[in-house]
Amino acid sequence: MKTTAVAIVVLAATPAFAQIGGLDQLRKRADQAVKLNEELILSEKQERALGEQVSGKIRTEFGVYQDAAVTKYVSLVGNVLAQASSRSALKWQFIVLDTDGVNAFAAPGGIVHITRGALGLIRSEAELAGVLGHEISHVTRKHTINAIRKNKGFKITSDEVPGSGAFTMLANAAYDNIVENGFDRSDEEDADREGVRLANKAGYDPSGLSTFLAKLIERNKENTRRNALFASHPETQARIDKIGRQTTAEKLAAAAVVAPRYASRISFEAKPMAQVATTAASGAKGVAGDAAPAKDDKKDDTKKDDTAAPKKKGFGLGALTLSKGKQAESTQASASAGGRAVGSPDRNAKGGSNPEIVEVTISASELATFRKGIA
Repeated sequence: MKTTAVAIVVLAATPAFAQIGGLDQLRKRADQAVKLNEELILSEKQERALGEQVSGKIRTEFGVYQDAAVTKYVSLVGNVLAQASSRSALKWQFIVLDTDGVNAFAAPGGIVHITRGALGLIRSEAELAGVLGHEISHVTRKHTINAIRKNKGFKITSDEVPGSGAFTMLANAAYDNIVENGFDRSDEEDADREGVRLANKAGYDPSGLSTFLAKLIERNKENTRRNALFASHPETQARIDKIGRQTTAEKLAAAAVVAPRYASRISFEAKPMAQVATTAASGAKGVAGDAAPAKDDKKDDTKKDDTAAPKKKGFGLGALTLSKGKQAESTQASASAGGRAVGSPDRNAKGGSNPEIVEVTISASELATFRKGIA
């Protein structure tokens, strides 16, 4: 079966293309794009480049928690899972965001972000493995890339390189649209299934994600609008029920919870939703995103750009325009994770000011020793 993929053909508005040689070149590039459209969407290098663009914007929006010990611990759990995944060869990177909002984001190419707010709600490695496993699965299953692939509006030729204008347009425009629609129901359920299997494969109790989601329901019960990690596709309780049925049907029997080690490494406390400091609404963001702001949300003080094209519903890349301004840029940043829930406190949680990545190194022996503690 032929795979339908997107590709981007960007025609330079230059007199050269009005000449015979230019037209021949265009035909060659179009033929090249058709071939790519049938065979490939993005190389791993291109996928990583997209992920790095997304990560940079997410980090600018929420800041990075500048603690090497916390980052290394989260990275150890993440790498145990990633190395057991179908894409273990990726350069996996785990980043802790400096915000009280309960959220997580997976950028293409293997860059996974989790907030200290989410870490504060989690109480065991099994729960952390459930959340990270879900995000890792969005990457391994290429949900963001596949969302782009399903659209025929843009084409990218095989000679297009990261950093080019066409590539940047793909990243910004596609991500801006993904953030409004989020992953569809099938992608969310797929990430649940694969994430649970991955956690179980690593030795963690596969109910960790369900335990975390149940805590999220309890935390958010007084909110009249759904505002929960992974909460919109599908409803949180329905997802918990499906995970339970999957665990039984597939006989997933790993039992490690590893709560004491988690408690010794992570000391954050999740804030009630009403106590989460927020910024002006900037559109759906990540797994706690919102399709539309609440009526009482504060309006963005930035001046409205009357020249911007009105936003359209649906993932129609051919009609996309680039967003403008800091707020639009931060909205694009969240795209790979998708606007997967509704409500403003977590979605618009205030972040730290330092976007610099905390570099940590994990040796093979350290990872092996860490694995032995999963019991």
